[in-house]
Amino acid sequence: MPRAQLKAKIPGGPAALSTEYPNDEFRILASHPTEDGLLAILEIQTSDTTALLRDLDEASWLPTYEVLHTDEQTVLIQYSVPFVPPPVRALRASENLPRFPLTIRNGWVISDITTSHERLAQLRDELDATGLTYEVVSVTQSTEPTDLLTDRQRRFMTEALKHGYYDTPRECSLTDLADVLEVSKSTVSVVLHNAEETIVKEFFAESVE
Repeated sequence: MPRAQLKAKIPGGPAALSTEYPNDEFRILASHPTEDGLLAILEIQTSDTTALLRDLDEASWLPTYEVLHTDEQTVLIQYSVPFVPPPVRALRASENLPRFPLTIRNGWVISDITTSHERLAQLRDELDATGLTYEVVSVTQSTEPTDLLTDRQRRFMTEALKHGYYDTPRECSLTDLADVLEVSKSTVSVVLHNAEETIVKEFFAESVE
């Protein structure tokens, strides 16, 4: 399953404000569509909280917001806007979910997603239709067990690793694992074999095509 990082140049909103503070980091910690638009939580790491709050008060795109926290270097707000930004619409239309937080730097919104090749292609089509400037920064193939294995396979492999089954020399046998997992030796063998097959095939998928 591929993981992709994308960045988009978005006019208006926090992205526009970030261009006035190019050395600060803006992060959208969460967002949720509402009947009237979008509700979001924005964290800003800045060297001038006073100036930043003043600019937030004067921002035409921000009709209302609530300060959740502020100190010498951090401003945390919750805000709502009466529209859904084009990248959010593109993500929803292509059935992709962003991984929070979303980082905003100097006008660019950076998003990481875990998706399929088909949904990634659909997302690019949706972004093309918005007319926004965007870039697919990277696409990597995920080989993490949490992405590839069933819960049972993951549990069996975790126990096998913990008890030294994959050590050299081995510190436990299939029989030992069967006792720990309270299943038959053949069950342990089949589950581990299927998990190992999944990981190996995924890891070498591109090199054997």
